[in-house]
Amino acid sequence: MMVIFNPAAGRRRAQLLWRVLDVMATSGVKLEIAETRCAGHATELARDAAQRGTRLVVAAGGDGTIAEVANGLAGSPCRLGIIPLGTANVMAHELDLPFVPSAVAAALAFGRTRCVWPGLALANGHSRLFVQMLGAGFDAQVVHHLPLRLKRAFGRGSYVLQSIRELARYRYGPITLRLDGVEMHTRSVVVTKGHLYAGTYTLAPGTSPTAKGFTVALVNTDGPFSTMAYGMALPLNLMPRMPGVRLIRAEHIEISSLDIPAQADGDPAGSGPMVVRDAPSPMNVVVGS
Repeated sequence: MMVIFNPAAGRRRAQLLWRVLDVMATSGVKLEIAETRCAGHATELARDAAQRGTRLVVAAGGDGTIAEVANGLAGSPCRLGIIPLGTANVMAHELDLPFVPSAVAAALAFGRTRCVWPGLALANGHSRLFVQMLGAGFDAQVVHHLPLRLKRAFGRGSYVLQSIRELARYRYGPITLRLDGVEMHTRSVVVTKGHLYAGTYTLAPGTSPTAKGFTVALVNTDGPFSTMAYGMALPLNLMPRMPGVRLIRAEHIEISSLDIPAQADGDPAGSGPMVVRDAPSPMNVVVGS
């Protein structure tokens, strides 16, 4: 088993990781620990491990780290494990993964898996897997401009602070996209594999990462005040019922607007235009006993 961890994630998260690893080592599990040095390094480490025949690679971090490891394991029979140490841990909540160190260790040791279908985003000649969601518009603007030191200091609250900063300077331009060939227009869009957003908040009821296809949330926010209204509705789980929000199932999404910022699993993902579809094959994710 290889565990991939970002050493810059912070002291508290490192302590949680070592508590999990201590339990596993005490139980006789053979561990290989690899630390990342820069963005994208987790993908390289995971790809190398899969090519060497490693049967289980564990992403110790948040949704961005999980996505990087998933990119490295794509197309291989290697299983993906998760130690949830991130800011929002949307994927972990989506799959009902444990968070208590002893339970995390037991889940990884037992090794029961679920088959998950990642998404694939293609833009500017490059492709990347995402395990939970891809956003274009306001939420991506927040992710692009969020300082790392702010994220480390305030965790999930840093997104709220950065959102307040972006309210007045984001341009709220229209986004043109096609969902399974049907042209539509919106101001912000979230393409999601699951039902949760930003942690444990419901965005797309009934959506599951184990199924092919996506739920596309079209959010017609046209300025700071409507954006604040959506932001207040989110923690109340009222987002799906808000005026101006449409939820549409689709398998092939084309975002044709130029220079619209995009984020994938909470990390910057360039800008439009881009195409989003299912990955060529599913992935086995360890979920516990």
